[in-house]
Amino acid sequence: MMLSRYERMIARRYLLPGKGERFIVLVAGFSLGAVMLGVAALVIVMSVMNGFRAELFDKIVGLNGHAVVQSVDGRLADWQQVARWAKETPGVTSAVPLIEQPLMSSYNGRVEGVLVRGMRVSDIRSNATIGQKVVAGSLAELKPGSNRVAIGARLAEALGATVGSEITLINPAGQSTPFGTVPRYVNYTVAAIFEIGVYDYDKAYVIMPMEDAQTLLLMGDNVGMIELQTDNPDKVGQILAPLAKKIGHLAVISDWRQMNAQLFDALAVERVAMFTVLCIIILVAAFNIASSLIMLVRAKTRDIAIMRTMGATRGAMMRIFMTVGVTIGALGIVAGLVLGAIFLFYRQAVVNFVQMVTGQNLWDPSIRYLTELPSKPDPVEIVAIVLITALMTLLATLYPAYKAASTDPVQVLRYE
Repeated sequence: MMLSRYERMIARRYLLPGKGERFIVLVAGFSLGAVMLGVAALVIVMSVMNGFRAELFDKIVGLNGHAVVQSVDGRLADWQQVARWAKETPGVTSAVPLIEQPLMSSYNGRVEGVLVRGMRVSDIRSNATIGQKVVAGSLAELKPGSNRVAIGARLAEALGATVGSEITLINPAGQSTPFGTVPRYVNYTVAAIFEIGVYDYDKAYVIMPMEDAQTLLLMGDNVGMIELQTDNPDKVGQILAPLAKKIGHLAVISDWRQMNAQLFDALAVERVAMFTVLCIIILVAAFNIASSLIMLVRAKTRDIAIMRTMGATRGAMMRIFMTVGVTIGALGIVAGLVLGAIFLFYRQAVVNFVQMVTGQNLWDPSIRYLTELPSKPDPVEIVAIVLITALMTLLATLYPAYKAASTDPVQVLRYE
């Protein structure tokens, strides 16, 4: 939309009306503020939702793999053969044997439910999700037969245990005797404490060498499952289809989408709902812009008539008032992007400050899954937000600009 020199001058003058038109300035300011807050809210919410999904995906997949192969009864007897088939499958990058079993743990009279996870020592040390999140102790002390374990930070907090503490793991399925099954009580020393960042994992996981887990659970040489990593998690079903045919009835394959379907589906629905609601806020801001322009047209009716008699065309009038509206929208968009960027950069500090002022726990990890507010801005989404807001603003200026262009100078100036 090319403007002539006088059109730019008139549009600039109308952006800053005179003393008698301060109410119009106030309404235009509210319109700019509404656009700013709408854009900022959209950028913040979409970035946080993206960050939430990305963080959950990285941590869940980093600890549980893209898929698992497990038997129906919980014991995968011929796991070496299954692991060999998995490694031979194109697209599979690793196949790691695991043991997972819910048990009880106790320390100093405190009892907590735990999820014992047995892994080969080499796999424990090479797992980036665990290795990079150790907050106390060292994973190097985990060795077969050492009776040493690594536990989550939230579990350590609940038990009151620290590095060097001796916790007791209780296996209800112990030795059978004439008087019934006697639970097994085995003591383990805490060698390391990790904090992955997902509350459920940090509250439950106890990691130990595979051999120790097999001894504790009386599993012999069996394992519970095989964790698979692929080169493309979004196509995990296609990649593992040949392996599923080979395994047949021996075991069942479950990928990350099946194991966490409810969580990721809920995130997707919430994301769409939030986007829709915030777009409505921007639509209201666009109506505010239209209202301020209509008032500006009413206030400037005589000026418009004079300019028409001096040779200004209908197109010139439309361009002037569309420029005024689009400028208000553009300023709101830029201010919204800046505000959104500032909030995302200091998001955790803002949450902590609000918690301190209100005395409320706004980010409870037991409810939110993650220990910190995540963020992952998507440039494509930000561009889409800018384009949608600009389009709404442009459409909101059409009617007021048309009314200005339709002003009849003869009718306006008849009694002047």
